[in-house]
Amino acid sequence: MTSAPALVPDVTLLDGRAIPQLGFGVFKVDDDTAETAVAHALAAGYRLIDTAKLYGNEAGVGRAVRASGLPREDVYVTTKIWNDDHGRERTLRAFDASVERLGLGVPDLVLIHWPFPGQDLYSETWSTLVELRDAGRVRSVGVSNFQPAHLARIIADSGVTPVVNQVELHPYLQQRALREIHAELGIATEAWSPLGRDTGLLDDPVLVAIAARHGVTPAQVVLRWHLDIGNIVIPKSVTPSRIQANLDVFDFALTEEDHEEIAGLDRGARIGPDPDVLGA
Repeated sequence: MTSAPALVPDVTLLDGRAIPQLGFGVFKVDDDTAETAVAHALAAGYRLIDTAKLYGNEAGVGRAVRASGLPREDVYVTTKIWNDDHGRERTLRAFDASVERLGLGVPDLVLIHWPFPGQDLYSETWSTLVELRDAGRVRSVGVSNFQPAHLARIIADSGVTPVVNQVELHPYLQQRALREIHAELGIATEAWSPLGRDTGLLDDPVLVAIAARHGVTPAQVVLRWHLDIGNIVIPKSVTPSRIQANLDVFDFALTEEDHEEIAGLDRGARIGPDPDVLGA
């Protein structure tokens, strides 16, 4: 028996389809643990699940979605094409393999995981995803970790703009310039590592003080901030209480002063690789 979904708003994508603004990520979670965690997340009310070939848990995600009893159309599932699978033929094979592992029919969203520019195949890979979308084999297509030059290249080559760019984004790396470009192009910004893992972000005195003012946790403050600035956000946890807490961010509002204080935390500091350097 699942609980009623939380009041998670949808974001309407460039192609007219809707994606829940707050979802659940499974990076660095093994297949069996992912199955259990996704089951908890779906029961709590999450309806967006974000996985990838790299994570090695597409099968577990699929099992959890099928076991949930929810209609397939009520759960939005994202997966990704890994760096080794760029180029048309490899992308087609990788896509088929991901679809088989998930076992959920047509994926809602498939992303190119990284541009990996040294291979110079990300534009061909993008055109292949567009081809799959046009054939009805995936509903929406987007990218991850793409910089402005990568976005400009694929749009110029294909005439098709990605609906999503999923990038590292948190209060220590706010990506303002990239978000402005996304807004101009109609691309939705999706944040990975939204809580700034391993940075000490959630112990930052500014966030601790804001959380105390609202009677919530620093993590809830950060997630509310993401939602307020328009990001799609996919926090990860394998702890049921935190899975629930990350969803309980709709009963308080950050003030203008709170937002100004959080804006001042930007350090431009990455946790993950630089997309211009990885695979260059």
